[in-house]
Amino acid sequence: MSPDQFKMMVLPMQKKMYSYSYRLLGNVEDAKDAVQEVVIKLWNRRETLEEYRSLEAFTMRITRNHCLDKIKAKKPETREEKDLPQKEADGNSPDDLLERKETESRIKKIIKSLPENQQSVIYLRDIEGYDFEEMEEILNINVNNLRVLLSRARKSVRKSLSIEYQNYGNSGS
Repeated sequence: MSPDQFKMMVLPMQKKMYSYSYRLLGNVEDAKDAVQEVVIKLWNRRETLEEYRSLEAFTMRITRNHCLDKIKAKKPETREEKDLPQKEADGNSPDDLLERKETESRIKKIIKSLPENQQSVIYLRDIEGYDFEEMEEILNINVNNLRVLLSRARKSVRKSLSIEYQNYGNSGS
């Protein structure tokens, strides 16, 4: 692959690589570093990149593996949600904003508690919008197993969220 081909085919994927890296690492700087390191890895392998059926799937797999290696290399850090904004331009009341943020926070927390493979599947499918064939290449898991993992992940999120809301309603708040 020529340098011009590399620029045209790999560099446009940096936004997706960053998004996925940030989701896995939870830190802006670490995600930026990960993207740079993955681009360098890809550059060093540019002569063989055309052998892959889907360059994007291969790139996302390398990004995932790189981030997981970084996570394993350091102790997991707990990331707290940022302070809520006072108001938003869409006109929602502060109570509505707070409720939405709390729900998002609960869902993120529940997803973080899922097994890593379920986290990856729900992220790639529901957040990034990948189809199952692309996910198969990224995660190296066959399509049938991906469907089962996604179904279980979604069911776990629904069940956990339902339990949390039942407990919230029973607490008298």
